[in-house]
Amino acid sequence: MALFDGLFQPRYQTRLVRGGDEPLYLPADDACPWHRVIFARGFYASALHEVSHWCIAGARRRWLEDYGYWYLPDGRDARQQRDFEAVEVAPQALELLFSRACGLPFNVSVDNLGEVEVDREGFQARVEARADRYLREGLPGRAAAFRQALAAFYGDGASLEEAVASGRRWLEPVESRAVETID
Repeated sequence: MALFDGLFQPRYQTRLVRGGDEPLYLPADDACPWHRVIFARGFYASALHEVSHWCIAGARRRWLEDYGYWYLPDGRDARQQRDFEAVEVAPQALELLFSRACGLPFNVSVDNLGEVEVDREGFQARVEARADRYLREGLPGRAAAFRQALAAFYGDGASLEEAVASGRRWLEPVESRAVETID
């Protein structure tokens, strides 16, 4: 949370917030001066996943609750599950890269406990292929900066201040050439 806030609160007025049972993104409003990336129950995987969505969302979407995404709960039919997996490949690929930067395990989430047969291994392969593509072609600017800060802090043993500075230094040049994928 401190790494995210240190990197993004000053420039994007956005904070990472521990929440309750369900994750949620809330834009700033009259009651709160900053945008909130709210993750579930203090789980690191939820935090990294929600940050990955934020890193992909363009400026317009960051003014919409939950970025204007649709979400269907457990029990999706086969078509709905395919649609869900299609939009989840990129954020879960970033989550995979963030987890690796922290030295933490990653598990794909197919997020469906319904009666539809889910190809977990196939989805895992698509997520890993997308992560590899990010590594070859470059991550979105905010994702690259966050990954750098995580790697500095968790991998290199940098202090919080050093890790945030590392991410900030990397953000500027990357952001100028990286394109946000969802407006």
